[in-house]
Order: sequence, then C-alpha cells, then structure tokens
Amino acid sequence: MLSLGLSGGIAAGKSLLSSRFRELGATVIDADQLARDVVAPGTAGLAAVVHHFGDGVLLADGTLNRAALGALVFADKDELAVLNGIVHPLVRESAEAIKRDAGPGTVVVQDIPLLVETGQGANFHLVVVVSAPADVRLERMVSERGMSAEDALARMAAQADDVQRDAAADIVLSNTGDPETVIARLDALWHERLLPFAANLAAGVPARRDGPVVIVEPDPSWPAQAARLTARLARAAGELAVGIDHIGSTAVPGLAAKDVLDLQLRVRDFADAEALAGAIASAGFPAQAGQWWDTGHDFAGGSAGERWEKRFHTAADPGRPVNLHVRVDGSPGAVFAVAFRNWLRAEAGPRMHYEAFKRELAALHSADNSSSGYAEAKEPWFATVSPGLAEWADRTGS
Repeated sequence: MLSLGLSGGIAAGKSLLSSRFRELGATVIDADQLARDVVAPGTAGLAAVVHHFGDGVLLADGTLNRAALGALVFADKDELAVLNGIVHPLVRESAEAIKRDAGPGTVVVQDIPLLVETGQGANFHLVVVVSAPADVRLERMVSERGMSAEDALARMAAQADDVQRDAAADIVLSNTGDPETVIARLDALWHERLLPFAANLAAGVPARRDGPVVIVEPDPSWPAQAARLTARLARAAGELAVGIDHIGSTAVPGLAAKDVLDLQLRVRDFADAEALAGAIASAGFPAQAGQWWDTGHDFAGGSAGERWEKRFHTAADPGRPVNLHVRVDGSPGAVFAVAFRNWLRAEAGPRMHYEAFKRELAALHSADNSSSGYAEAKEPWFATVSPGLAEWADRTGS
C-alpha cells in the first residue's frame, strides 16, 4: 500500500485533487470529514472539546457549533493548539484503521489540511502539496466561500506558510490557472510515478534504473530531500537505528553528481539489519538480493582490498532514486563514508579532483545500460586518495 499525504493552504485546491484521486482509483481519507466524525454527538472527542471550551460551543441539538468554536481558536494560537491536541490524535487513529484495511497495490491518499503544522510528513511514502499564491487563495475564499477578508486572512495566518509547506513536500502541484491544468499534472504523476511506486511496494522490488550514469549540476534541494527520507527511515527503523547519514556526492554542496541520494543507516550489528529489512522495505526501500560489500581502502581499521560488508537497499519510488547502505556503526565502511563526505565538504582540491574524475568516467561509460561499470571503475580511485583522507581525518579529528 502506497501512502500519500495531501496538503496545501486553505483554498489552494485540495478538494479538487482529492476528487480526482478518487476518480483515478485511490482510497481517499478526508481528514476534515474524520475531524467532524470524531466530535459527533456521543463521542469522547466532543466531550473533551466541551470540557475545555464550555457549553457555548454546542448548538441546541447537542452538535458542535463550528462557527462559535472557530471564532475562539482562529484568533488564539494557544486555544487552537488545545483543539488540535484533542482532535488530531483521534483523526490519526481513524485514518490508520482505514489504511490497515487497504489491500496491496492500493494508493491511499490522506487529505490533511494541517499536515505540515502537525509534523506528519514522515508518516507517508510521499507528501503532495497543492499550492497557490496567497492573493489567489484570498480571492477564492472571499468570492467562492463568502468569507470576509479579515476572517480569510486569520485562517491563512493560522496555517504554515508556503516556505514551510514546500520544505515538507516531495511533490508540489501548482494550482494557479484553470482546473484542467493541475488535473493533467496529477494524472501524469499518477500514471508515471504513483502507480509504479505502489506496484513495486506490493511486489517488494526496487524501481528499475536502466541506462548509463549521468552527472548533473548540484541541486540545492538534495539535502532537504535527504532529510525527508531520513525522517521516514528513522520512523521505520525505530530504536534499531543508531543513526542515519546523508553521504555521497549529493551530500557535498557544490559537487556535481548522479541524481541519486546515498543514505547510510547505522545499526549495532547485522542481526539488527536483518530484523529491519521488512520495515525498511515497507517504508519504500526494498533490499537488493544477495550479500553486498564495499572494497576496503586501508582506512579506519580496514586494509586495502578487504571487503567491508553491508546490506544494500534501493528505492521503490521511480521518481526519487536512492541507495541505502546499511552498515554496522563504527565499522570501517561506516566511518569511511562519513569521513569521505566531510573531507570533500572541507577541501576544495579533492572535491574538484573527484568531480573531474567522475565526469571522465561517465563519459567513458556513456554507452552502458547500467551504472555497474562506472561504479567498478571508481573503486581504484578511492584507494589512491585514502592516505590523504586518513591524514586529514587524523589532523582535524573529523
């Protein structure tokens, strides 16, 4: 089951996308509807709301007076936090029950207006945000919903801003023009990325990555992308994870690289790595078959030619290639990966040398159908630079 979080500012267009997701065949969980359900008459949620806010938030028939409650909370962030603390856990519990009933290969979309504000991004395989400029959203609220400008602005101010939402998003769909345009973007996303991702998860296999290595200019968003994936991995691994590192070229600002994020999950021993395999696969990173090793580079307790064992996972998501290296904490391979990253961050000379070498190799292997030849050709270079890296690490304590 592929789990998506759908969010966006008020009047950005979540309802439009939710409707289209349903038409495409997704199971859509509407957080607003669940929020109404968990405070229906006779529920523990409504009792908790009345206990804090008083009988003035009830209508004569015993149902919640949403207008009265809204007037209290949207003008007071502390009171809004209290309300969220009552309602959101109940909504999440109801949503989890629906997700548990979803079958393999299903795409489950949770429409959550305050996904960013409540820090729920790590709960999903992907977060989709629909966006529109503040002035467009304000106009929609006034002209289409009959709200006053003052009320609309207060509701917008109570939510995360565009920068915060974009930082939490794996995918941003702009909804500034006609509805058909954003629907077309969603349809392409559905067929090209979401359905293949869901199928890969159901089969427990990684996304195909064919073709030669392509070196691209550095993307400033790589660290933010890695941070979102790290949060999901941390949630999946729980206490068995000693630490998770963004490593490799995409972790070095200004360094051209393959558009593949390398992450390192450190564990206490390989028994923990094996125990985590299922959870990591469910989080979107199936294991590659067989045993995997790095070639030793005479660094941090290793010797040249020694094989440093690891477990290797890659992404089921065809839209975000990832290599996940699971290594024992403190092992030569784990130490080398972090030290090499730090060295390249700190030293312009090795960084420029490495980039030039990668571009040369990519050109030599430009006709290959996979990256394996490129990867094998890189290994001798690491052995040649390991003495300089080791000296730098000793000198700086890095």
